[in-house]
Amino acid sequence: MDFLRPASLAEAIAAKAEYPGAVPIAGGTDVMVEINFDTRRPEALLDLNRITELASWEPGGGQVRLGACLTYARLIAEAGGLLPGLAMAARTIGSPQIRNRGTVGGNLGAASPAGDCHPVLLATGAVVEACSVRGTRTIPAGEFYLGPKRSALAADELITAVLVPIARGPQQFAKIGSRNAMVIAVCAFALDLRPDTVGTGIGSAGPTPLRAPAAEEFLAGALAESGLRESAARLPEPVIRRFGELVGQAAQPIDDVRGSAAYRRHALSVLARRTLAWAWDAFQQDQRRCA
Repeated sequence: MDFLRPASLAEAIAAKAEYPGAVPIAGGTDVMVEINFDTRRPEALLDLNRITELASWEPGGGQVRLGACLTYARLIAEAGGLLPGLAMAARTIGSPQIRNRGTVGGNLGAASPAGDCHPVLLATGAVVEACSVRGTRTIPAGEFYLGPKRSALAADELITAVLVPIARGPQQFAKIGSRNAMVIAVCAFALDLRPDTVGTGIGSAGPTPLRAPAAEEFLAGALAESGLRESAARLPEPVIRRFGELVGQAAQPIDDVRGSAAYRRHALSVLARRTLAWAWDAFQQDQRRCA
């Protein structure tokens, strides 16, 4: 196995074009586990740790550009105020040691249906930036995931950044597992309660991370028709219940060692109701402070 260690992004992109089978590595929290257990043996590893620009982040134009090699720990500490939903998800990933090494770009590159960051990226309408010798393109998160551990990346492309809209309202993330962290989610759910629309993301309950478009449309319509955004009144229980039902129906789960399909649907309905209640409570508090 070759080990490639470019000193610049240009060198990394050129190396990926020359060695399309090379696997990018930064934190190595997924890749090295697979190599150590001999479930993966790539022709080369492409070390990105010397490319400082990939570990930076910056806000601008209503969004935050997160470098692909930005660690979860830095995301939480430095950008969590702008991206609260993503920070919530990052806090549930692994142990402190894993969060100090693991990266958002690595989570995307693995394209696991159970990746904890994926539901938030879907809910917020994030965009993945991919570069190759042919140029740079952007891929909406909703088009990035093609199947279990398969993404829309071409063989010669590198993920260089993720563009995540700055939160314009309450965001929530929750997952079900045997404990809060250091565990693969049985299922997960993210909610982005924007002033004009609603965003959702479902994890570990389908061949890819999923949105719940019917639930989004229902909740946005219910909030608009009843004037709840203006009044900040209590959410009617039938609205909360129906939102949960629609989220559960959007899932495409299977039975596996972590849980049954029926349990995942039920759990997602519960998570959807809970996160909506938490998000609406935060919205009401914000409205009271503004008043």
